[in-house]
Amino acid sequence: MELDFTKSGGLLPAIIQDAQTRQVLMLGFMNEEAYRKTLETNKVTFFSRTRKRLWTKGETSGNFLHVVQILVDCDSDTLLVKVRPDGPICHTGTDTCFGEDNASGIFFLKYLQDFIDRRREEMPEDSYTTSLFRKGVNRMAQKVGEEAVETVIEAVNGTEEGFLYEASDLIYHLIVLLTSKGFRLEDLAHELQKRHKE
Repeated sequence: MELDFTKSGGLLPAIIQDAQTRQVLMLGFMNEEAYRKTLETNKVTFFSRTRKRLWTKGETSGNFLHVVQILVDCDSDTLLVKVRPDGPICHTGTDTCFGEDNASGIFFLKYLQDFIDRRREEMPEDSYTTSLFRKGVNRMAQKVGEEAVETVIEAVNGTEEGFLYEASDLIYHLIVLLTSKGFRLEDLAHELQKRHKE
């Protein structure tokens, strides 16, 4: 599909979306040169309308936007750029240019699994998660079992606060076990979606 840069004076709006959380992070504009550079470097580059030059998001802050996918709308004049952000997006320090949190609510679980993935890759000392990976899948599975039992006990005989605490421990240890087996929460969602009947 050919992009139509003619409608808006040579610029296309580029909606930037987190590929994991689906949160809209910001809006920028690309001319043909910025678009080409984005494709070449896999880092989002815009055309600054005030400075009249290209700028790669993160060139001063280090908070780059790594391209995961670029989609073009049906009129070929707007881009949806799905990215993996390195840090806060806005120059004010917020997660998005709209003042929203990027990893809140249900989306925090994806953020947590990404964090656990990094722990598995980097294996920093003095990290509880690292210690679980070092002990192996048997220990991780045992922890899931222990936390499941504690969750059941709190559900039946405990407090609401205790139940939420233990259920959170259960989910955390389940994500660690999933990660060790090469799976993600998205795989669970896919499996549940296959089973779902309206």
